[in-house]
Amino acid sequence: MTPIFKAIGISATGMAAERLRMEVIANNLANAQSTRSANGGAYRRQEVVFEAVLADTLRKASTASGMGGVRVVEIAEDQSELPKVYMPGHPDADKEGYVTMPNVQIPMEMVDLLTAARAYEANVKAAQTFRQMQEQALSILRG
Repeated sequence: MTPIFKAIGISATGMAAERLRMEVIANNLANAQSTRSANGGAYRRQEVVFEAVLADTLRKASTASGMGGVRVVEIAEDQSELPKVYMPGHPDADKEGYVTMPNVQIPMEMVDLLTAARAYEANVKAAQTFRQMQEQALSILRG
């Protein structure tokens, strides 16, 4: 990517990563009460793990600025303990009447969703600002 478009590329990687994060959060919210999953047992909350794309750009040509955006490394399962709730009439209850529930906490997911949306908006604003700066520079050059 040419250095002149580097800032928009960085914002684009941030937007793509935050969009995926919002999708994962939506999936967590949708499965907040799922006691059965494809893996068997209760649903486990998922988290998106990001990584800065700094090392790749430092290894490339000398024109690299050291900035490269962000990329998704993995979507990891939260290994925190699954809560047990006493519901003796539930079809997934054990012999003592306890059901293993997902480790999804709706208030925490809503906070994560809000921060992901704000980060997405910040990346959009950065790209818009860069575009406006380019337009102003071109208008100055045109004279």
